[in-house]
Amino acid sequence: MTQPRLKAKLWVHATIRRCSVLAIPAFVVAKGDEDAGAVLVKLNRGAAGCEVFTQVRDGAGEAAWLRATGPDPVPEDKADAYIRRSRDVDSDLWVLEVEDREGRVPFLERILAG
Repeated sequence: MTQPRLKAKLWVHATIRRCSVLAIPAFVVAKGDEDAGAVLVKLNRGAAGCEVFTQVRDGAGEAAWLRATGPDPVPEDKADAYIRRSRDVDSDLWVLEVEDREGRVPFLERILAG
């Protein structure tokens, strides 16, 4: 049985609000399909580099996140290149950027090893 999913636009706006409450800047870089678009999250840690997270399902079908750019932060141009390639393949993709030097992403509850 599949779990009900929140519409992408609603999830993105709720996430931005959650970040705002914690004084973490977050904003939409690219809009996707409002109902069923997938979401990429770019965590910009300033001089420490960036991480890109993508939504995945684990072996049990549970929602999780994966570090799409690998286990270590990458330069911002590499993160942006990954996002560009992903949007070329899926134009319905949302891109959310979070700026936090501490690396906080309070809405990514479960991150798989990447």
